[in-house]
Amino acid sequence: MDECDPVELTARLIRCPSVTPADAGAMKILEDVLASAGFECFRADRNGVSNLFARWGPRGSAQSFGFNGHVDVVPPGDHSDWSVPPFDAVLAEDQIWGRGAADMKSGVAAFVAAAVDMVRNQPPEGSVVITITGDEEGDATDGTVAILDWMERQGERMSVCIVGEPTCLEIMGDTIKIGRRGSMTARFTATGVQGHSAYPDRARNPVTALSTLMHRLSSKQLDSGTKHFDPSTLAVTTIDTGNAATNVIPATCRGVLNIRFNDAQSSATLLDWLAEEVRAVEESTGVSIDVQTRVSGESFLTPPGEFSDLVSRSIEAETGTQPVLSTAGGTSDARFIRAHCPVLEFGLVGQTMHQINERVKISHIRQLKAVYSRILRDYFA
Repeated sequence: MDECDPVELTARLIRCPSVTPADAGAMKILEDVLASAGFECFRADRNGVSNLFARWGPRGSAQSFGFNGHVDVVPPGDHSDWSVPPFDAVLAEDQIWGRGAADMKSGVAAFVAAAVDMVRNQPPEGSVVITITGDEEGDATDGTVAILDWMERQGERMSVCIVGEPTCLEIMGDTIKIGRRGSMTARFTATGVQGHSAYPDRARNPVTALSTLMHRLSSKQLDSGTKHFDPSTLAVTTIDTGNAATNVIPATCRGVLNIRFNDAQSSATLLDWLAEEVRAVEESTGVSIDVQTRVSGESFLTPPGEFSDLVSRSIEAETGTQPVLSTAGGTSDARFIRAHCPVLEFGLVGQTMHQINERVKISHIRQLKAVYSRILRDYFA
């Protein structure tokens, strides 16, 4: 039996310094491994971002199991702060160290290894689809979105999909993500009339206006949560004028806030609410306020059912842990896939992701491969 080693593959991927959106050879490694096992491999590159689509089995199969992951990583920071070089993939203390070890080259390696072993030793009646992007940690406009666009043009489909993000909080197997909150960022520019601080009646203070607006927004309880989601949250992240003078009321003031919202909200309803609040403050202060918003993704949910039950059983069988179904955390590329097919997220413990000395346990990588292997066997069975 010719088995693919997920730890060795993880190390090879970490040694590619693929700081988003750089490829640094990681896609070529995966393409070679998958092609040697009989996968048809295609590139869906767009605007300088490397993307890989690989399929074993017939196109358009009624049973097509999908996996999505990324090989781009966040910058490592100052290399001297690391105990080991961040792209050397050092194996020590039953751990593999390096940028991307947790998020998420190990997850990619574990699924690729599981899929390669399956198609070589127990070929399924159906298809296995693997989609890998280099633009998850960046703008996410030319990564998984580009792959899905390419798939639509080519008539490629996934029946279900797992995203291999590091979902576990404390122990291996403790969490499956069945959805994610939506995310919206709003940037405000308040424009008033500059004046002397000794004569505030001759000015229109944008700082006061924007502070009032931010207080109104942050004081609002958006909702009390839903069946599968915690309450939506709003956080003011900055209010700034750049004003160094103590005796000048500035002409402009800027602020930023971020909203993480559940399925009781939508970006459209939140935009309407923001516009109403802005109008109210403009009318009461005489200061004009411009708003620019960016929606990173809407909230979504894959309802618990047959797919989540299958994944839960596989995790418990291989780890001894019964996973919790969660929607907590930030955004992921699952927000794009949810419009294509049912999608869940499961991967390693993510305690060190994006940190100095990022690392994961070698034993966990092997466990993750075993979980993915069981999921594939049970799905096609």
